[in-house]
Amino acid sequence: MKTMLRLFVFILLVAGLIAVWEQIRGSSALSRFRRGDQATQSIVLKEVTALGKLELVRYTFKDIIEYEQPNTFLPNANAVLIVEGEAVGCIDLSRVGPSDILTSEDSVTIRLPKPELCGWKINHDRSRVYDTRFSFLDQSQLVSDAYRKAERQIRQSALDGGILTQTRENADRMLRPLLTQLSGRSVGITFRD
Repeated sequence: MKTMLRLFVFILLVAGLIAVWEQIRGSSALSRFRRGDQATQSIVLKEVTALGKLELVRYTFKDIIEYEQPNTFLPNANAVLIVEGEAVGCIDLSRVGPSDILTSEDSVTIRLPKPELCGWKINHDRSRVYDTRFSFLDQSQLVSDAYRKAERQIRQSALDGGILTQTRENADRMLRPLLTQLSGRSVGITFRD
């Protein structure tokens, strides 16, 4: 009786393996005859915005962020991220008006708006989560909070690193020769306070 039971289980196992094999083989055979995927899209232009920000410097950062989230009853959750991000310094040329351009016979003076930090972000393609601990069911929220903190840190590091000063210097170095060549006059560049 035990021999019959073993034989029956063996036959079922072999039949199951054959069925799985045929399924795999059949689906790969069918995939050769399958056409490319198709998608239908309807994109609608929502808004057009005129931009006038002249980007003059980009800082790229790489950092290791250790983020800890306090818990009341459980151990504190923490995450370690390896983050790459960037910050961009610019000048908004759309804020330059006729009163900001002073001309004389042999010179032109242009008063530009203050340099500003026009953008900062994390490059998620080049960043990764190194480790998380004690996050239990809230790991995605922990990582999301850690990335937000890292993004704020990128902004602050750019400001502390002198990105606005570098933006001012680059504006003078790049715009003065261009405007001198175009106007044929001596060009002075100043900045609003």
